[in-house]
Amino acid sequence: MTQACWIEAMQEELHEFERLEVWEPVPRPDKVMVITLKWIYKVKLDELGGILKNKARLVARGYRQEEGIDFEESFA
Repeated sequence: MTQACWIEAMQEELHEFERLEVWEPVPRPDKVMVITLKWIYKVKLDELGGILKNKARLVARGYRQEEGIDFEESFA
């Protein structure tokens, strides 16, 4: 996703995360699996099928957790 419209959408998402103080950098504990992130892209269309907005969302891939190992606390 290197087109300017998608880069702008990703920057908007990251600016919102900063504005809302969504995350806080912390030291990574030894032997702890870090949940990775993934970008989700969506094109919002108007009623005629024209492009209204390109949206990018950054989501945690929590499905990689294993119960009993790294299921209790989440660090993303």
